[in-house]
Amino acid sequence: MSILPTLETAPAFLAAIGVGSYLLGSVPFGVLITRAMGLGDVRKIGSGNIGATNVLRTGNKAAAAATLLLDAGKGAVAVLIARAIAGEDAAQLAGLASFLGHLFPVWLGFKGGKGVATFLGTLLALAWPVGLLCCATWLVTVFVTRISSASALVASGAAWAFLWVLGPQSMIVLALVLAALVWVRHVANIRRLLAGTEPRVGK
Repeated sequence: MSILPTLETAPAFLAAIGVGSYLLGSVPFGVLITRAMGLGDVRKIGSGNIGATNVLRTGNKAAAAATLLLDAGKGAVAVLIARAIAGEDAAQLAGLASFLGHLFPVWLGFKGGKGVATFLGTLLALAWPVGLLCCATWLVTVFVTRISSASALVASGAAWAFLWVLGPQSMIVLALVLAALVWVRHVANIRRLLAGTEPRVGK
């Protein structure tokens, strides 16, 4: 058993895939969509985050849904392209690079989103059964708690366990790294959760 992928792709090609995937992940769809729909700058609304949850605070559900789908899609597309032109090692690198692009986009001074949608899209493309389980975990948790951040923390934290049981186990390290980054980006949310002041969905 290996919790890391076998390196098969040439280093130079991996580097090119990493850069391309990062740039794709850096596309700030939340900012672009809210501006295109005349909703203002999402970075000046609510939490200031560029993700779907904060876009929803504009009151426009269509904008939030589009942001969710596109943020998830850029992670999935990066993985699928890398897998098609190289292999599983490149696919995992592409998933990580696009995720980092979303968190630290060059176009926004490296101040991006929290990565939940991109995390889920990446997992769906890399291992769809595990991706679906993580999506289901997110949905169940948000239904029970009505707290988006709690759902993100639980779903991301469960990914490695799903991979351990269902495989591929060569994705476990990647899942742990992505989950750790999700949790780091949610530090302020975690503090509010512990204090009982984290806002609920719809409020």
